[in-house]
Amino acid sequence: MLGAVAFARRCPNHARLRERLGRHYTDIDFAAYGREADRIREMLAGAGYVDDPHVYVGSEGTRLVAEHPASGMHIDVFLDKLEFCHTVPWKGRLELDPETIPLAELLLQKMQIVEINEKDLIDTIMLLLEFPLGHHDDETINIDRVAGLCGKDWGWWRTLTMNLGKVRQMAEHYEQLSEEETRRVADQVHAALDRIEAEPKSMSWRLRAKVGDRKKWYRDVGELTADPEGT
Repeated sequence: MLGAVAFARRCPNHARLRERLGRHYTDIDFAAYGREADRIREMLAGAGYVDDPHVYVGSEGTRLVAEHPASGMHIDVFLDKLEFCHTVPWKGRLELDPETIPLAELLLQKMQIVEINEKDLIDTIMLLLEFPLGHHDDETINIDRVAGLCGKDWGWWRTLTMNLGKVRQMAEHYEQLSEEETRRVADQVHAALDRIEAEPKSMSWRLRAKVGDRKKWYRDVGELTADPEGT
């Protein structure tokens, strides 16, 4: 799983931070490998879901969308990668946790959103409160994984560091956080930014950095690919 349900599952100790949003889950997002697409479509059909073949074809085989006519439940399956403002690849990563994408990818899922909103910031705050940063994936946000993507792609670096700043700002003014929690979020953001800045930058990163914001560094999310959960 990814999306709101995955955050609720992985961050039960801080679920209260989402209470004022009044979320009702009518959508569930999943990650899978493209080689599993046929099996997934068969499984969904057997459970009464009707998939939209136009989305699968239009996404070039990277996304399945299905809906249950009776319940109205909507399912998104992102195959091999999550591709919106930036790309979060799944290769070699989905085996690491039995229920959700790894914690580093949960962070990346939120931080790739250029026009990030309140619920995405709150999800990120929950994640940073629930888990430490570290250099592995065992109940830890693998910040090396995050820094590695940012070191290769200036656009990723630009959006992610911008959004981490917004996370810190929101935590400072979010009334449901204690002083200790606010301080922990700030410390986590500071540590993440330090690690990202320490990551060696590729030649393409350095060349793109010279252009900076004068050229758009992210994809516009079109009607077809827009995520109903906002990822």
